[in-house]
Amino acid sequence: MKITNLALGVGALALAFSLTAGASTTDQSVTRIEQKVNPDWNMLPDANMFDYRSFSVDGNGTVILNGDVTNPVLKSDAANVVKRIEGVERVENNIQVLPVSFFDDGLRARLYRNIYGYGPLQRYALGVNKSIRIIVQNGRVTLVGVVASEFDKNVAGMRANGVSGVFSVDNQLSVVKG
Repeated sequence: MKITNLALGVGALALAFSLTAGASTTDQSVTRIEQKVNPDWNMLPDANMFDYRSFSVDGNGTVILNGDVTNPVLKSDAANVVKRIEGVERVENNIQVLPVSFFDDGLRARLYRNIYGYGPLQRYALGVNKSIRIIVQNGRVTLVGVVASEFDKNVAGMRANGVSGVFSVDNQLSVVKG
C-alpha cells in the first residue's frame, strides 16, 4: 500500500514538474516570438502616425493582429512580416482598414497641426514612430500611444477637441514615466 502511494506521489510530482516546464517553455516561446515581431513590425514602410497596430501572441504560436490603418497594403504587409517569423504557427489578422474619406483626411491634417504644432507636445513628433497616434474614422478621433505626463495627455485631448469638424475624441493615451 505504501509503495502504491509513493508511486502515485512520485507520478503526481513528475506531472507537476512537466506541466510547469511546459508552461515555462510556452512563456519563453511567446516572449521569443514577441521579440522577433517588434523590430520588423515597427519598421513597416507604409505606417504613419494615423495608423495604430498592436499584436498579441497566444501559447499556441498564433499571433493576433489588431488596429486601424489608412493603407490597405499595410494590413497585408503586417500579416506577411509576422508569418515569416520562426515559431509563428498562424496569424489572425483583425486589422481594420479605415474607409477612404476626404473629410477624414482633412481632419487628420488639421489634427496633426493642432497637436504636434503645439509647443509642449512637439517633442512627441520627434523620431520615426510618433508616440501619439491619431486615428480618425467618420469624424470620430481616437488618440492612442504614450505620453510622459497626465498634463500632456489632457492637453492632447483638448487640442484634438478644438479642431473643427471633430465629432468626438476618445483619449486612450497612456501615461508612462521614465
